[in-house]
Amino acid sequence: MSTSDDRLIDLLAQLSLEDKVRLVSGEDFWTTTPLPQIGLRAMVLSDGPSGVRGPVWDERQPSLNLPSATALAASWDPELASRYGAVAASEALRKGVDVVLGPTINLQRSPLGGRHFEAFSEDPELTAALAEAYVRGMQALGIAATPKHYVANDSETDRFTVDVRVDERTLRELYLLPFERTVDAGAWAIMSAYNSVNGPTMTENPLLADPLESEWGFDGVVVSDWTAVRSVASATAAQDLAMPGPAPAWSDALIAAVRDGRVAEAAIDRKVLRLLRLADRVGALEGSAPARIAAAFDGQAFAEEAAIAGTVMVRNDGELPWHRDAIRRIAVIGHNARVARTQGGGSATVIPEHVRSPLDGIRAALPGAEVVFETGAVVQEGVAELPLEQLTNPVTGEHGVVVSFHDSDGRELFREHRRSTALVWFGGDAPIAESRKVVLHTFYTPEADEELRLGFATSNPGRVFVDGELLVEGTPVIEGTDLGAAFLSPPSITAPLSARRGVRRELRAEFDLLPTGTGLDGALSLTVGMTPPDVDPDALIARAVEVAASADVALVVVGTNSRVESEGYDRSDLDLPGRQDDLVRAVAAANPHTVVVVNAGSPVLLPWRDEVAAVLVGFFGGQEFGTAIADVVFGDAEPGGRLPTSWPADLADVPVLDVTPVNGALEYSEGIHIGYRAWLRAGTRPAFPFGFGLGYTTWDWRSIEATAGDDGSVTVHVELANTGDRSGKHVVQVYADRADSAIERPERWLVGFAVVRAAAGEQLAVEVTVPRRRFAHWSDDGWAVEPGSFRLRVGSDVTTLPLAVQIEVPAEVVA
Repeated sequence: MSTSDDRLIDLLAQLSLEDKVRLVSGEDFWTTTPLPQIGLRAMVLSDGPSGVRGPVWDERQPSLNLPSATALAASWDPELASRYGAVAASEALRKGVDVVLGPTINLQRSPLGGRHFEAFSEDPELTAALAEAYVRGMQALGIAATPKHYVANDSETDRFTVDVRVDERTLRELYLLPFERTVDAGAWAIMSAYNSVNGPTMTENPLLADPLESEWGFDGVVVSDWTAVRSVASATAAQDLAMPGPAPAWSDALIAAVRDGRVAEAAIDRKVLRLLRLADRVGALEGSAPARIAAAFDGQAFAEEAAIAGTVMVRNDGELPWHRDAIRRIAVIGHNARVARTQGGGSATVIPEHVRSPLDGIRAALPGAEVVFETGAVVQEGVAELPLEQLTNPVTGEHGVVVSFHDSDGRELFREHRRSTALVWFGGDAPIAESRKVVLHTFYTPEADEELRLGFATSNPGRVFVDGELLVEGTPVIEGTDLGAAFLSPPSITAPLSARRGVRRELRAEFDLLPTGTGLDGALSLTVGMTPPDVDPDALIARAVEVAASADVALVVVGTNSRVESEGYDRSDLDLPGRQDDLVRAVAAANPHTVVVVNAGSPVLLPWRDEVAAVLVGFFGGQEFGTAIADVVFGDAEPGGRLPTSWPADLADVPVLDVTPVNGALEYSEGIHIGYRAWLRAGTRPAFPFGFGLGYTTWDWRSIEATAGDDGSVTVHVELANTGDRSGKHVVQVYADRADSAIERPERWLVGFAVVRAAAGEQLAVEVTVPRRRFAHWSDDGWAVEPGSFRLRVGSDVTTLPLAVQIEVPAEVVA
């Protein structure tokens, strides 16, 4: 049973001003300040939209790597989203985490947004439905969810300083709606964003109070994005916790501001009470008993299930599913077939214990067939970590490296043995702030004769020695000013190195640690590794064509890399990197049974889409991505996904594209018309519309009726039948429109949906309830429903809606 608010007030009364400010200012990178005199332990926060990393970024403490948010959204399945949240919560419990920093529920306003893999959709209703399910699933296990980034952090360019200019109606109907629904679901925390909205930065913005608290009744904690609290002035706003701690903008400066009357102590008390309430909910307060349910999850099996559910088949010219007994030789082609991207880049990164690539999945599914692989095209940019099996720790003799930290006099302060040369310290025991040099030492034994480029990626000055001789030295040139991009996706410096099979080389990399004054001086990111060999790209394609021509079928996996989709920067185009388009065309010309898997977190251009036999969009499918792809292509599972975003045929067709601020401001001048709404308004067809996806069976839409409820809601009754010869999944999508509206509206908008599954020949009766608020618009007087009739249209995507019914919504109903 929860501690009463009266008890929390009693605990507050026992705290000094200094205690209270310490609590709201954070303790370190990932924890809040413990106050043992009132029975309060530290609460642990962790990144976690697609897995829970925990308080350290360490390959020795691996995490379950779930499919990306776009893959989850492609399932269109709130029940799956609820279980996704619960599985993430079970990971949090395993790692001692109290607060998970997710889900990300910003909207995919422009396809150029670099972090869209981490957000659900371009549509507010789909985003809201999945987000509230995720929150409920997670918090049922006593772990706090933290929907983020509140609000309008929908692109990355100048995200720390951009002022998003957006009108009230657009804010309410689009960008605030998913947050409102997660508050309705009981979210215990919300993360405020870096950007400004209509003037004030979000950690100081009036939107933190109204509507978040005053209208929606949010009683949880507003935690800042990391380093987003920049002034004492934010303490007068409804910003409750500044992270990471101890936050320099608060801490001693905030104590002084209270002492001299600039900030009322009552404002601090309000924040402390909310933090105590959160502690009570997650079990961090002595005597509290969080309402946790007993749950046992097979994380690996769920990751595979979710990846299958989020796989979208956008083309199938009768090619799939393949029959195993008809395949003697299969060509698997593409860099991402062997080195799959299971997640996007940035702070949401987790380190899985293993990854099943598409190549792994095909080999496991076809043990009796010949599986041949070719890279086909280079996708990687910058250095990638050295293979663990080729590294020997000079101290332990095991696979890995030894890493040591040294002060300005060269004394060793700390040493640890690691199993990777791609390393991030963002919390943990390493004394980074006290160190002035870090040294990585290992023996590298190549498995082939190669001409390599060896080097490093970091934002610090560094040098690499091979067998005691300096190979490369320098300071990577950081592009742009984004702290996250500089920290997590730094540029590379390399030099040529001749490698000989079986000849061991001693590698020693040194990096200077310099204070940055950014609030992240205790953090470090570096990679020692190799860039791809210099190989003639035409030769790579020719080798791929050769193996494809001699195979029964060809599977080509194309995708993006960490320079295309990552936190900290947006995209300049939607092209696949490298020569992948040329590769697909050449392979398809050589083998008519070519199937392409798209391993990208958000839309890319597919100019060859009509030249191949089938196309599957797998998004970033998590650690079991390859197994899921094999399950789908061989028909063991239905490709269960439907697109949560519109996929353009050409960049020039995209109606809302701009993500670059002008004079510090980004104008949302399109208003309520983003995503498919903007496509419909422009009268331009994308390559694949919102909601689109194919399966392995056929469906017939039979009938539709609608009935009104006493509360102003409408229940849509739909009959449809699986007319194919195997069971299948479909998504019943319900859209509203209003042709004679007196106010500006989208041509149509999603108001409800339902996932259905049916056996071959089975007819289903499906009900979708549409709450009255789905018909409302934001007016000067608040939410209002325009009198008259609305049309509800039902079908399989936003452009394929064979059923329709008119309904009357009472004029007096105001949501």
